[in-house]
Amino acid sequence: MDYSKLLSENVQSLKPSGIRKFFDILDEMDDVVSLTVGQPDFVTPWHIREAGIESLEKGKTYYTSNSGLMELREEIAKYLERRFGLRYDPAHEIISTIGGSEAIDLAIRALVDPGDEVIVTSPCFVCYEPDVVMAGGVPVTLNTREEDNFKLTPEALKAVITPRTKLLVLPFPNNPTGAIMTREELEGIAAVLRDTNIAVLSDEIYAELTYGRKHVSIASIDGMRERTVVVNGFSKAYAMTGWRMGYLAAPRELCEQMLKLHQFQIMCSPTVGQYAAIEALRNGDDDIDYMKGEYNRRRVRIVKGLREMGLECFEPEGAFYVFPNIGGFGMTSDEFCERLLYDKHVAIVPGNAFGECGEGFARISYAYSVDHINVALEKMAEFIESIK
Repeated sequence: MDYSKLLSENVQSLKPSGIRKFFDILDEMDDVVSLTVGQPDFVTPWHIREAGIESLEKGKTYYTSNSGLMELREEIAKYLERRFGLRYDPAHEIISTIGGSEAIDLAIRALVDPGDEVIVTSPCFVCYEPDVVMAGGVPVTLNTREEDNFKLTPEALKAVITPRTKLLVLPFPNNPTGAIMTREELEGIAAVLRDTNIAVLSDEIYAELTYGRKHVSIASIDGMRERTVVVNGFSKAYAMTGWRMGYLAAPRELCEQMLKLHQFQIMCSPTVGQYAAIEALRNGDDDIDYMKGEYNRRRVRIVKGLREMGLECFEPEGAFYVFPNIGGFGMTSDEFCERLLYDKHVAIVPGNAFGECGEGFARISYAYSVDHINVALEKMAEFIESIK
């Protein structure tokens, strides 16, 4: 059997995740202090778990409508308006998905035809470019810069738009950099897009995790709602990663097409997760505030610690990652992170796992306790001193 001819050329062309490659090394070692994982270290709050348990006890185990329980979609609509000033019709403009990842895939496949160009702001989470390739599109990487605090600028966006541009992926607050976009900065992006037929995929999974500023969705900017698919979910804000609950909100004309893909691919998101998500939206604001406060405490500690050991470090304003510059030691990002792992048993992720422009940086997650972070920082400081 010649599998190279049997398997899809499109899929074979995809590179494995750089994050997974590094985790494979980590799995072979003991006593590692890891700052790698991009998920909350909190357990899903009890009242949310209890709602899921109660749904099972009451036998609520059947399929829901393809878009999700109307009760859930109504709560999502209320939440989006209450927290971000966005208004969507729960009957026709919201779809419950299997995590934010499915929502991203639905948006890309519903919008992109073979040969269409998709601008992907980088560094970024690892799924966007592969999803574009699997849809037959052409990813166009738009590198953000440390001197711009890793934000997208109107000038950079204008420079990569062509007649074939169909979609802009806007992943803010950003994984891995922690960068955010202010309303004023989004107004500049909107000014570039208004007279085009370019859509926006706004991945807002970290919308609740901003520090010092409230998150602004580009869909709230004049003229942007009609072209934007907002992706969000429950993993980060409510510590519900394993529940795999996400959603998208978009104009009816877009949702109708994404719903067809969702129907054939998934049917509906898990019923038990939908009932838990309803409880999260209704009564989870205090949980968000508590966890965000803890992340902020950790953020302040880790930025201070990195700067004290001499690492240049952009101060993140969102998510729970920091992206220090490690390019001054004569090593690639892979080499730096592997030496740190083998020498001091501290694990962080090479920045180039999130795009070529991440070379010279590393992603460090502060979704860990302060005590855990302190141990890692102490070992990192020893390592930095040894390689100066």
